Amino acid sequence: MKLSSSPLSTIRFLNFNSPLIISPLSFNFPKTTFTHFPNFSIHTTTSSPAITADESQLVPPKLPPHLPWLIVGLGNPGKKYNATRHNVGFEMVDAVAESEGISINNVNFKALLGRGFIGNVPVMLAKPQTFMNSSGESVSGRRTYKLSMRVGSIVSYYKIPLKQVLVVYDDLDLPFAKLRLLPKGGHGGHNGMRSIIDRLKGSRDFPRLRIGIGRPPGKMDAVNFVLRPFNKQEHEELEFTFERGIEAVRILLLEGFNKSATFVNSTKAMEQLG
Repeated sequence: MKLSSSPLSTIRFLNFNSPLIISPLSFNFPKTTFTHFPNFSIHTTTSSPAITADESQLVPPKLPPHLPWLIVGLGNPGKKYNATRHNVGFEMVDAVAESEGISINNVNFKALLGRGFIGNVPVMLAKPQTFMNSSGESVSGRRTYKLSMRVGSIVSYYKIPLKQVLVVYDDLDLPFAKLRLLPKGGHGGHNGMRSIIDRLKGSRDFPRLRIGIGRPPGKMDAVNFVLRPFNKQEHEELEFTFERGIEAVRILLLEGFNKSATFVNSTKAMEQLG
C-alpha cells in the first residue's frame, strides 16, 4: 500500500470565507434522519409475485437498513504537514478510502469528504480542514449562517448517532505504530479531540481509534515532535499498522465494536494479519 497522502491531502489551507467553499453545491443533500443517509438507498421493487401461504413460510424476513457511519481522521491541512506524526489520522482515513474505493473529493462542513460503502454499510469519510485545534468545528460545531447558506456540522446536520462516529488520531502515549480502539473516553491532552468533545457539549461517548506515535526523544518538545515527518523505517512499519486499521474498521462496521476491539487490542491481532 502506498503511504503517501492522496493529492487531496496536499491541498493548502482552504479559505472558508470564500463563497466557493461555503456553498454546499457539491454536497447538496436534503436534511433527513440518519436512517436515510444522503444518496445511500436500498434497491426495492415496486411489485412482487403473489406468495401462497405455504411459500410465505420460506420467505426470510426483511433486514433493517444499516445505519451510516462517520469516520473522521484528524490532522492539519496543507503540504507543510503531510506525512507528519500529527497527521497520521489523515493517512489512516486515506488508507481506508483507497482500500474501499472511496474518493475523498468533496468540500463541505470545513472538511474534505468522501461517501461510499464498506460492505453493505454506508459510510462517510472526513478530514477536517480547520487545523487540528479546531477540528470540532467540522465534526460537531453548531450551525451558523453566512450568505444565507448553512455551514452546519456533519454530526448534527445528518443526525448521526455518536456511537456511529469513529475518530482516528495520533497518540503520544502509545508505542509507535500500536493501535488502540476504545468505545469512549476523554481527550487525553489531544487538542483535536478536546475541540470535538467541547463542541459535543462535553459528550465523550463516541468510539476512537488511537494510533501510537511514541514519545519525543530526550528533551525534545512534544509540539515539535508531533510536527516531524516519519523516516523511511517508520513509514514501512506504518504500512502494517494501516493494514490492521483497515481490517479493524471493516470488523467494526460489519461485526460490531466488541469484535473489532478484540482484534485491535489483543496481542493476537498482529498474528491474524501475518
